[in-house]
Amino acid sequence: MSKDQFKTRLQIAKDKLLKKKLYENRKNPASIGTAFKLSTELVSAVAVGTIIGFILDKTFGTKPWLIIIFFFVGVIAGIINVIRSAKNMQK
Repeated sequence: MSKDQFKTRLQIAKDKLLKKKLYENRKNPASIGTAFKLSTELVSAVAVGTIIGFILDKTFGTKPWLIIIFFFVGVIAGIINVIRSAKNMQK
């Protein structure tokens, strides 16, 4: 094997390692970003559930009951979304 062939093969191997490292770094998001994503999913589910409950309460005249029910539905949906996202992040 000549010196030029060796240098070429060495450069190809270095390029492959560099691409692999870049891919691995991009694959793992920062912890603060992950925490922000999970908290946003939880808060948005609770907010949507509460807003739906408020609109239905105003429509049907059952003042606090549907807000309370849909608030808890939102909490449960938010927790399920957070668990699902956490499982996907571990893959």
